[in-house]
Amino acid sequence: MLIPGGWHAAWCWWPVAKRLRAAGHRSIALTLPGLNDGEDPSGYRLTDAVDYVVSQVRGLELDVILVAHSWGGYPATGAAALLAEQVSKVIYFNALVPVCGKSLVDDHPPAGRDLLLHLINDSPDGAIAPTLAYVEELFMQDTAPILQRMVADLLTPQPGGYFLDALHVDPAALTVPTAYIASENDCAPQWSAAEFASRLGVEPVYVPGTHLSMLTHPDEVAEAIMAA
Repeated sequence: MLIPGGWHAAWCWWPVAKRLRAAGHRSIALTLPGLNDGEDPSGYRLTDAVDYVVSQVRGLELDVILVAHSWGGYPATGAAALLAEQVSKVIYFNALVPVCGKSLVDDHPPAGRDLLLHLINDSPDGAIAPTLAYVEELFMQDTAPILQRMVADLLTPQPGGYFLDALHVDPAALTVPTAYIASENDCAPQWSAAEFASRLGVEPVYVPGTHLSMLTHPDEVAEAIMAA
């Protein structure tokens, strides 16, 4: 089960999902509540995302591997803690690994924390609108401008409540195996891949590309997921 990060939806995982299916794996990419095109992003809290992942996994009645990108590490971690009997592994891909008791905003250095709070508080719907600059500077800085603009057009506003709420789960204490895959030139997360992987007690495995290398290097990302 493939979980997207902030501003993204199921579409960002489709190239990798296609390759996983070709290798014989059932693969489902999720769009989390509030992130569908045209959907009102106001009022959502982190528990809404966690509960949605839990409901999707329980509806399958199968053992599931959760693969989380970026902010998707938060709902994936929360869901895994509730689904130990059904989740066989959690794979974090360029993902934020939560600190128990800290929100995403609280896990940023002061300048980043202040910026996120400003963006959320100044928004009439409490959401952070996507911009082309995010794609150009953080998500796909090594990609052709025409592709950057296309991806920017696909992004949707991120519910601010998803960034404000803490998880009271220690990722290192999850009762399922974990793995961390990172792109070599990812500059989007606030901390390094080594730092995030250390929160799980694992070493990162690297693939080519930037934060959205599941779009630019889907073969390598799919292979790394299957090998994790």
